Amino acid sequence: MSLRERKRERTRQALIAAAVELFERDGYERTTVADIAAAAEIGTRTFFSYFASKEELLFPEGAARIAAAVHAIETRAPHEGPAEVLLRALHRAGADSDDLTGRLAALRLRLVREVPAVRGRALQLQLDAQQEIAARLAEAFPDRLDRVGAAALTGAFVGAVTGALRVLLAEGGAENPAAVRAALERATDVALTPWLRAGHG
Repeated sequence: MSLRERKRERTRQALIAAAVELFERDGYERTTVADIAAAAEIGTRTFFSYFASKEELLFPEGAARIAAAVHAIETRAPHEGPAEVLLRALHRAGADSDDLTGRLAALRLRLVREVPAVRGRALQLQLDAQQEIAARLAEAFPDRLDRVGAAALTGAFVGAVTGALRVLLAEGGAENPAAVRAALERATDVALTPWLRAGHG
């Protein structure tokens, strides 16, 4: 990573940290883009070169998770089936990032429940991710999955992850990385076991 890229990543992380602090202290609706930019010591115009909106800032790793799934599909081993590839992508994403655990994850889940604009963005990102991953699975496993089957498998996988995270939020365990990873493993095992047993894995 070049010096310029490192500097850009530091600014990006500063924006995320500032937003989390302000959202928790002042509330999502009362916090403006200008407030976040000022707290991160950058101009408001510069903010928009990193994030398109406050909502986008809450989902900083969404594209990276899709990329991880696509990479897992593209680098699949001969013995791996579609369900196994998805599980490997989830484990890799969890190892490389804390986006599904910790303070930001807990805040995001709460705001998805409480703020319509955040919920709408979360649903749009989830739909886009499912469509992209399902299309790639269908292309990669034409002998095992048609487009309907790929959509069903991807929906089961994404739904398991989302459902587990919501339960953790309700129980107050979303900030414990170990608990989150264990819950996601249990949830995806439940969702994908039928596919593995049926020979679709």
